[in-house]
Amino acid sequence: MREDIAFVSAGFHLSERRACKLLGVDRASYRYEPKPDRNAELREELVKLARQKLRYGYRRLHAVLERRGKAVNVKRVYRLYTEEGLAVRRRRRKRLVRDRVADARLLRANQEWAMDFIVDGLANGRMVRILSVVDAFTRECLVLEADTSLGSGRVTRALDRLIEERGRPESLRSDNGPEFTSRRMLGWAEDHKINLVHIQPGRPMQNGHVESFHGRLRDECLNISWFRTLNDVRRTLENYQQEYNCERPHSSLAYRTPAEFSIAMGYGDVESKERFPHPHSPDYDGDELYSPTNQNRETPAIAG
Repeated sequence: MREDIAFVSAGFHLSERRACKLLGVDRASYRYEPKPDRNAELREELVKLARQKLRYGYRRLHAVLERRGKAVNVKRVYRLYTEEGLAVRRRRRKRLVRDRVADARLLRANQEWAMDFIVDGLANGRMVRILSVVDAFTRECLVLEADTSLGSGRVTRALDRLIEERGRPESLRSDNGPEFTSRRMLGWAEDHKINLVHIQPGRPMQNGHVESFHGRLRDECLNISWFRTLNDVRRTLENYQQEYNCERPHSSLAYRTPAEFSIAMGYGDVESKERFPHPHSPDYDGDELYSPTNQNRETPAIAG
C-alpha cells in the first residue's frame, strides 16, 4: 500500500494528503514506522527450543527458559508461542458411533443373554477380570469366569460350554470392548447364528441387566472377600453363583430366586438344553411365556 501511494503521488503529481485520500488510507498509517521487535531474541530462542522439544507445551518451555536464566512472563511466552504456531498437535480420539437398538420384549429364557466384565484384585495387587453372563429373562447368572487375562478366545470357549449345557441364545448383548467386537467374536456369532447386540458407547444402562448384577456381585461378594490366589476367586465366585441362582430372593421376580422363577415359567430343573428349546428348533412350540409378576411390563424390572 505504501508503494501504491508513492506511485500515485509521483506519477500524477499529487500531494501525500490527496494520494492517501484517493486510496482511502489514513496519513498516520502511511507515515507509521514499525517499532523494532523487542522479543526477537526471545522469539528465536523459543522457536529453537520448541523444535528440539516437540511435545513440550508453552508452560514447560517457559520453565526451561527460566532455568536458562531468561526472566520472562509466561503470558509473553504464550503470545510468542501462539504467533509462531508452536502449539502441540493433539490427536483426536476416534469415537465409535452406534445407533441404539430397540430393547427386545423378553418372553422366554435364552432369548437374550447379557455379558460384561468386572474387575477385582488379589492380595498381591494383581488384577483379576471376571466374565459375567446373565439370562435377561430368568435373571440367572450363567457364567462367572475369572482369570488375569480374558480375551475373545476365552469368551467364546466359555459361551460354547454354556451352549452345550443350556442351548443357544437368540442374541447376546454387550458393550463395545475388544473382546466382544473382535473378528473372532463376530465370526463365532455368525457360525452359531447368534445376533450380537452392541450398546451405544458411554451408555452402560443399555446393558442394564448385567450392570445390575454386577452391583450385587460387587456389594455382596467382592467387597467383603479377601483373595490370596486366583483359585480363591474362582471358588468364591462359584459359591456366590450357586447362592444367587438358588438362594437369594430377587425383588423383580416377586422375591423368588432365579431358579424358582425359571421352574415357575415351565423350564424345569433338569440341567440340559432340553429345558430351553430354541425358537428355531423342533422342540419350540411357539408359545409366548411371560412373568405373571410383570404382566404390564415389556421386561421384568432391573431391580436387585
